[in-house]
Amino acid sequence: MKAILKSDNPSWYVSLMPLAVLVGILFFVVKYFGTDALGGASQVALIISSGLIIAISMFFYGCPWSKLETAIADNIRSVSSALLILLLIGAISGTWMISGVVPTLMCYGLKIISPGIFLATICVISALVSMMTGSSWTTIATIGVAMIGIGGALGYSAAWSAGAIISGAYFGDKVSPLSDTTVLASSTVETPLFQHIRYMLITTVPSFCIALVIFLVASFLHPVVSESRIDAAEEVLRSTFNISPWLLVVPLLTGVLIVKRVPAIITLLSAALMATLASLIFQPDIVALIGGETDAPGAALDFRTAFRGLMISWFDSTSLDTGDAMYDSLVATRGMNGMLSTVFLIVCAATFGGVYAGSGMLQSITDFLMSKVSSRTGIVGSTVATGIFANCATGDQYLSIILTCSLYKKLYRDKGYEPRLLSRSAEDSAPLTSVLIPWNSCGMTQATVLHVATIEYLPYCFFNLISPLMSVFIAAIGYKIVKPKK
Repeated sequence: MKAILKSDNPSWYVSLMPLAVLVGILFFVVKYFGTDALGGASQVALIISSGLIIAISMFFYGCPWSKLETAIADNIRSVSSALLILLLIGAISGTWMISGVVPTLMCYGLKIISPGIFLATICVISALVSMMTGSSWTTIATIGVAMIGIGGALGYSAAWSAGAIISGAYFGDKVSPLSDTTVLASSTVETPLFQHIRYMLITTVPSFCIALVIFLVASFLHPVVSESRIDAAEEVLRSTFNISPWLLVVPLLTGVLIVKRVPAIITLLSAALMATLASLIFQPDIVALIGGETDAPGAALDFRTAFRGLMISWFDSTSLDTGDAMYDSLVATRGMNGMLSTVFLIVCAATFGGVYAGSGMLQSITDFLMSKVSSRTGIVGSTVATGIFANCATGDQYLSIILTCSLYKKLYRDKGYEPRLLSRSAEDSAPLTSVLIPWNSCGMTQATVLHVATIEYLPYCFFNLISPLMSVFIAAIGYKIVKPKK
């Protein structure tokens, strides 16, 4: 196709047009579809915006389709493992519930966790687990689901509980040497891992402390829950499931696999298989009910019924009659099928990110930003803004980290700043804000896993909101920011 314009890349203001169109369409999608926005409308918005990028690039700038097609394929390939992980998380959500693992965690949690400091407690627990495992996703998909249920029993809104869980999980992820994003950020700019983590503590610890104080105050102000309500919640769970401390073996062994740094896909598959075995041992009546094609309890558990019930717990929706509508919705699962719309959305987001980067539009915008900054605060602020923008544009935190670090590496070197400042600034923005963007893979995943829309939990993810601002603030005061001696 013959190009109308002869410039190599679109200008920065032309490059902003597809993003503006995407944001505009998504505004109306959220307005008119609400919590059903992930069902298909958001995906259409991403495809339309991708089409606009392709049209502008090919028609006006002569970008060959082969280049854009390769960029799309590479971007989708980069998130392929995340898609499989997402499906396995769907399987875990079903098997861990049907087996009684999550209800057992909830029952014991109701006895241990004080309602008066609930939000602060689950934030700290999430942080500790994520720090030991190096995985915010796994932390949220396992104990996070249980704590959402405990919060509901104690009268806390799911949005507040999700905000506390996500804040803790992402703090632990950022300061853990086992975290893939932490390793990625440090290695991309060639900063020693533990030097990077120590430098990150300067911004992450104050941000986490502020978030923890907010959750503590919010817990104090929450209406006191009577013991009878807690007892009633436990009674509902015990009357529906066989609650046993032996079921805790499943999350404990899963934690061992994570600490041993077994690949995420193998760990999650093992967790689902262990829960499947636990279902047969501890919840045969529920397995029979799900697989017996009948709503009547007490169905015989023959091989056919058991096979059907266990398979359904992996891939399909399940529901149980607990005698209480609130708990009916709490113990209902969607399995792998419940993740398909999210998988669809991630593929569309990867398509948009691929053509946005492949067309040169992302490069044009970052080049413009870099040309406008010279001060220390401006450089760090621009880095943080680029990380957030890359999350919006590419829909993937890993690609955002790589792009941000790669684009600014030369600028930091030319200005005489240490590489660890770049790695910290990138990680204070890209990974932490990814979960706040509805069409980003992280935002989509956590909304699906916790059954709380991204827009709903966003205002309560205080650590994730404060950290980018803290990074710029520390740069402004210049604390521990030095130029290396020549």
